[in-house]
Parts: sequence; C-alpha cells; structure tokens
Amino acid sequence: MGGVTAPAGEEVQLARAYLMRVAEPPALALHALVDVWGPVDAAAMVRTGEVPDAIEGETSSRRGVDLAGEDLAAAAKVGARLVVPEDADWPAWQLLCLAAATDRGLRAAGAPLGLWVRGPASLSDVFDRAVSVVGARAATGYGELVAGEIGYGLAGAGMTVVSGAAYGIDGAAHRGALNAEGTTVAVLGCGIDIPYPAGHATLLARIAERGLVMSEYPPGTPPARHRFLVRNRLIAALSTATVVVEAGARSGARNTATTAGSLGKVVLAVPGPITSAMSVGCHDLLRSGGALLVGSVGEILEAVGPVGEHLDPERKTRRRSTDGLGDQALRVHEALRRGEGRSADEVAVDSGVPLDRVRALLPELELTGLAAHCESGWCQAKGGV
Repeated sequence: MGGVTAPAGEEVQLARAYLMRVAEPPALALHALVDVWGPVDAAAMVRTGEVPDAIEGETSSRRGVDLAGEDLAAAAKVGARLVVPEDADWPAWQLLCLAAATDRGLRAAGAPLGLWVRGPASLSDVFDRAVSVVGARAATGYGELVAGEIGYGLAGAGMTVVSGAAYGIDGAAHRGALNAEGTTVAVLGCGIDIPYPAGHATLLARIAERGLVMSEYPPGTPPARHRFLVRNRLIAALSTATVVVEAGARSGARNTATTAGSLGKVVLAVPGPITSAMSVGCHDLLRSGGALLVGSVGEILEAVGPVGEHLDPERKTRRRSTDGLGDQALRVHEALRRGEGRSADEVAVDSGVPLDRVRALLPELELTGLAAHCESGWCQAKGGV
C-alpha cells in the first residue's frame, strides 16, 4: 500500500477504495464477490489472485495497483469523501433498481462499489425527490432555454435536479436549479478531482457548494467515452424520472433514457421542431412509446407524483357541475334549454332516453340544482354548467 494511510477504523473504506480502482465499473463479478465475502475479504482475495475466472478478468491488470490511501487523501484535498454501502448515508433504495436489473441479466447495470462525493448534501436525503434532466451537448438555443426553465422550476418545487455537467442541456439544467437556489447533483464520468469539462469548472464548484458532485471513478481517473456511458446508469437510477430535452438519433441522452426505461423509471421527452436534428432522439422516443411527452414543469411533476397534485393551476380543468352524472342523466340535461320549458316527451325525443327514465331523472336533476320546473315545462337551471 502507498505511504498515505486512512484514519483508524477505515478498513472497509480502504478495501472498497482499492476495489474501485482495480476494476472498471460496473464490474458485476467483483460486486458479487463483495456481496458474498464482504469488501475486506474480497479485497484480500483479489490481491492474491485467488478468485474465479470472471473476477480475474475484471481485476488482473490492476490488482497490484493499491492506491487506496492515496485516493482517500486526494479526495480529501478537494473536499470530497468516499461514501460506501456500509454508511448510513448510502442511497440504498435508489440504487436497488441496479441490483435488480443485474439479476435480470442486464449487463450494463450493476450497483457501484462506492461513490466519491463532494458537497454538503446528504446522499440519503437528496435523491428522495429527484428528476434527471439530460440532453445534447450541442444543444440549440431552444433546448438550453427549456432545460434552464425545467431546472429552475423543478428546483423551485423542491426537487433535486440530477445531470452530468456536460455542455449544452446538462449545464443549462444545473444552472437553472442553482438560479432557483435549489439542489442539483452532477454525476461525473471521471475522477472527482478533475473538473470536466474544463469550461464548467466554476459551475461544478457552485454545484458542490450546495448540492453534490459525485463519481464512482477514483481520483485522477481521466474522462473517456465509455465511462460516460457507464456513468449514465447512475443518472438514470438515482432519480424517479429522466427528462430528455434534446437528443440526436444516437446519443448519450438516448442511452440514459433507454437505461432509465429498463430500470423501470419514468422517461419523459420534450418535443422540438421537426426540422431540428437535436430533437430527432426525443421524437423517436415519443413515436416508439419509449417516453411520455411533456411540455411544462407541471407536467413533469405530475408524472412523478400523485395525479393532479402538481399541475399548474391554469392547466387544471375546472370542475363542471355536471361532472359525475351518468350517461343518461347527462343526455337529459343537455336536451333541456335555458329559459325555455320543454315537456318530458320532447326531452325523451331529443336525448334518446326512454320516457319513463326521463320522468325519473328530471326530478333528480332538479334536486341537484341542474334542472328547474317552470310553467311551460322543464328547463336547465341557471347555475348549471
């Protein structure tokens, strides 16, 4: 082991930090070994190479690289910490879907062995009400505007906004949440100590001030395309729903949406101009049934909460006085006129409801204030809508 040691009592953290470096996530075979033997014994087995072939394949190239102490020190230097499943702060409930997906044979799933985390927010609390917002890096002005408004609106409603800190849609969603003084989480595809992309170094610092920046990759791990694709499963898993604002036909955002769907999460997509290449992915998701269409923050909140709870007031349908009427009663009511009396026979002809039934329904409508009996017959009551 390297010269830097972790504080006393951190044996589990040291073991998990070692395992997180020796295997490239999601390392399903190694994770299974840890589940059976625990991290300390599993780490000892990996070091000696006394492991099954599947685990040997995941760890043989790096098992001699033991930088656990150095990694913990490097994380602490940038204000980060390692959170492991043995900690009370571990988001076990949110990550359960990854373990379940692995059991179903989804090779791209797999829970992380630990998470390097920077920021004051609690992992166990921050994902209780969370929505991921993802999309194209080469976003259009329309896409960035919409993503910013969604981030702002969700944060204002008390939701955590999760994204990947990339240029374009990700950055706009993070900034929107920050502008609302809400909580946002950036999940990286590189080491926690690497501000990537470099142009978002200030944004990542702002996120870490009130939310979280997190990664399953050890400090110093450089960004790579395959790591961002692996990272996407965490963005999908840690939220109740994933919103795709803009996406190309083949893109990381589409990958995240597909992963979210396979994990049983709600997938939502924002439509865009049919002439925009950046909306092709969203339209494909909508056309194939892979996502629900959303056009406002209220509709997103409606999709992740109890029906009707979060719709914008102006979008809610005003309740009518005739709501709740049966089919025949509604037809009888519609056959009446305001200020013009009609006989039961005339109502029966217009409504198509049998006469004896009309004679029974008219007094019922009168009792509910929807019909009135005047000198010339039956008419709609003035308050009926």
